[in-house]
Amino acid sequence: MVNQKIEKIINEQINAEMYSSYLYLAMSSYCANLGLAGFANWLKIQAKEELSHADFMFNYLIERNGRVVLDTIEKPPLDWKNVIDIFEETFKHEQYISSRINNILTVALEENDHATASFFKWFIDEQVEEEATAADVLSKLKLTKAEGAALFFMDQELAKRVYVQPMLK
Repeated sequence: MVNQKIEKIINEQINAEMYSSYLYLAMSSYCANLGLAGFANWLKIQAKEELSHADFMFNYLIERNGRVVLDTIEKPPLDWKNVIDIFEETFKHEQYISSRINNILTVALEENDHATASFFKWFIDEQVEEEATAADVLSKLKLTKAEGAALFFMDQELAKRVYVQPMLK
């Protein structure tokens, strides 16, 4: 059984993951409206991944006889200056989510909850990948100034991303 402190912090993370999904869907819509279908695709898949993370945590709390308490999801922004701005925000957001996940692991260890610590190890590793991927796209956008043929080719490349349901180890 999960204690109340752990239950609360995981419920807060479920909400943060749902907001992440909402944020990336808003970004996807923005890119689609610009005619950048590849960027829109990449961000929509990112939204699906974040939703799957929330689902993993939801199921984990149920499995540990915890109670899932869903909260209001904040409305995400609707507009950005450009795709560089989007990926700067994406990178910062992934760093924020990493700090939240790291905190959950810290609290789990403080509470001597090794099951939760073990469960969140996967998310720690996942966040390394999430940050690296966002940083890579951002770096390329900045290098090319997100203009002309370079933007077109990046859009084509990001269009190739396919959603694969994440698997917990």
